[in-house]
Formats: sequence, structure tokens, C-alpha cells
Amino acid sequence: MDKFIPLSIPNFEGNERKYVDDAVDKVWVSTGGAYVNKFESDLAKFLKVDNVAVCQSGTSALHLSLIEAGVSFGDTVLVPPLTFIAAVNPVKYQHATPVFIDCDDSFCLDPVKLKSFCENECKWDGQKLTFNNSRVKALVVVHVFGNMADMENIMAIAHHYNITVIEDATEALGTKYTEGKYKGKFAGTIGDFGAFSFNGNKIITTGGGGAVTSKAPYKVDHMRFLSTQAKTDPHYYLHDEIGYNYRMTNLQAALGCAQLEELPEFIRRKQQNYEHYFNSFKDFKFCSVVPFREDISSNKWFYSLFIDRDFIKTPIIEIITRLKEVKIETRPIWGLINEQKPYQLETTYKLEKAPFYASRILNIPCSTQISSDEIEYVIMTIKKLFMELANES
Repeated sequence: MDKFIPLSIPNFEGNERKYVDDAVDKVWVSTGGAYVNKFESDLAKFLKVDNVAVCQSGTSALHLSLIEAGVSFGDTVLVPPLTFIAAVNPVKYQHATPVFIDCDDSFCLDPVKLKSFCENECKWDGQKLTFNNSRVKALVVVHVFGNMADMENIMAIAHHYNITVIEDATEALGTKYTEGKYKGKFAGTIGDFGAFSFNGNKIITTGGGGAVTSKAPYKVDHMRFLSTQAKTDPHYYLHDEIGYNYRMTNLQAALGCAQLEELPEFIRRKQQNYEHYFNSFKDFKFCSVVPFREDISSNKWFYSLFIDRDFIKTPIIEIITRLKEVKIETRPIWGLINEQKPYQLETTYKLEKAPFYASRILNIPCSTQISSDEIEYVIMTIKKLFMELANES
């Protein structure tokens, strides 16, 4: 194939240019403007929540959530090891200490190990949970690749131990439960706080941007206030708290309004293309497409190939390089956060699934505008390469 097939790129086929041009024409390009308010309102309506604040990134949304949760110096925050490092860095911004809890087969945090950690490694006095004399204040749950964590069990554990739950739904906008206690609830609307991302590779994008919500609408108002430098008087520049330059711009929001209009169609395409990949690799013995939870409707943001290491011994980086040579972009899952230099001395708890999957997962092209012919080319090329690699092994 002559055309390069990227991993995941933005799709602007709706009103993006119209809305952005309108914002420019009206000279509202910074953090004020009608599109900022509209995007917040549209997101709240889509997610079926009362209040949403838009901000500069998913990372800033997580940081604002931790601040609003009261996480500070000396606190412990339970986090996943198998995710993008931005899910954990804000814990350090607040001078708190992360503890890494293993994932389950969904790649999301394992509630069984979470419960075991709380019961066996911590002390509970009936009001607060402590680990090494540090209050376990919050838990960051990441819905990886558009899958959904086991929120029913996680929320029950967190409620019992008075732990604030922050949902990192940066990859899962539009994913929702179809069964169980939280039937109809979207990722990011179940915990105490929910963070979203509109980075360039997400299912919808504002270039760079994020959003945050909470069960308590007044907390969203306060996070919005903090995101605008905590300015109490716009004329005399009075501030009564430490604020942040985290507010989304009107240009970004204009793009977001147009993208949100297309989200249902983007999800439909993601799901359709996922089924194409899944069925094509179903009987292929060297790798398979990782399934999503059966009790959810997933946005299927990223597609993951599970590589059978009994047959394929080749390192992930070499597989990525060889596919790039034939114009297919792929990527590994992530390097485990607890193995990164800033986190190597932090506590981990029963990490088994996370390192297992870290060496076996390959993400494959999943843009919403990828064609069936391009998908077929990816499938045939990967199958051919993996048969070659199996013979080499």
C-alpha cells in the first residue's frame, strides 16, 4: 500500500471549521467566549450530569480532582501501573504518595487486589484507612482503551473505606454500562470525580483539552474557579486561593462542540471496525484481538492485539519497527509507571497481570476514517509478519 496508515488521528468532517471561524470572527479566542459555555453544557447533557468544567488537558482535570478531593502532602493515593503516566503524575503535584495496585484482564484496576490491599496491608479505624501511617485519601481508576473497570466492586470497597474515587475516563468518553447496578451510567460519572481528555488521538479532540465533572455540582464550580487563577474579581484582580491556568480556550471549545456532534457516529465506526479486526484474527493462533467487558457498550477507542509469546518471541519494538517499514503505525501498551525513574522507589502491590500484558500488547490502527481496505491491509500484513516471526522463533 502506498498510503501510510496512522495509529489514531483526528477526524474533522463536520462543523469544525465553521465553529472555529466563527470564534475567530468574533475575536473570542482565549478562555472566555460562548463556545466554552456551550461545550460544557453539551458535555453535561451527553453525560447526563449536572455540571462539567472544561480545562486544558486530561492531566489538569485529574489535578483539579485531586485538589478538590483534599489530597495533599503525606496522603496516599492508590493508582494503576498499566496506563499513561499522566494518570499518576498529578498525585506527585500534590506531594502525595502513589501506591500501585495491579490490573485485571480488562487492563483496569483489579478490585480483588484492591480489597486485599486494604484488608491486609492497611489499618482501618472505622473512619479512615491508613497505610504506613499515611491516610489513603483517594483512588485513581483508569478506564483503559475505552474499556471499563469493575466499578460496582471498586465503588463498594471505596465507600466502605471512605476513599475518594477519581475516574480517569480520558480514553472512555461514551463508554457506558449496559447491565448491573450502574446500567446506563457513563464512564466518568460513577465515581466522586470524572476526568476526560480531548488530546489529538482521542475519539474526539480539541487539539489539547480536557473536562472534569463530579457528583457534587458545587465542586465542579469550584474547580472551574481554580482553573481561572481563582480570580474572585475580574476587574481588580483579587484572588483568595492558589489558582491555575487550566481553563479551556474558546477556540478549543469551538472545535469540541463540532466534534461532540459527531461522537455517536465516531463510536459506531469504532465499534464496526473493531468487529472487523476481532473476527479476522479470531482463528489466528499467533495473536488475537483483546475483548472488552460484556456488560458495557464501549467506545472502543483503541484496539489491542494480544501476542502469544509461546510462538512469537520477537520484542515489541522490533515488531513496531517492521510494521512501520510497510507503512503501518502501531504502538506498545505502556512502560509500567512503577518502573519509570521517578517512581521506582514507590510501593507496588502484587503486580502480576500488569507486567504480563506490558510485553504482549500491541495497539493497531483505529482512526475513525480508516477504510475497510486499509483494515484488510493491516490484517494481512500482520498475519504475514507474525507467521514469519514464528518461523524465526
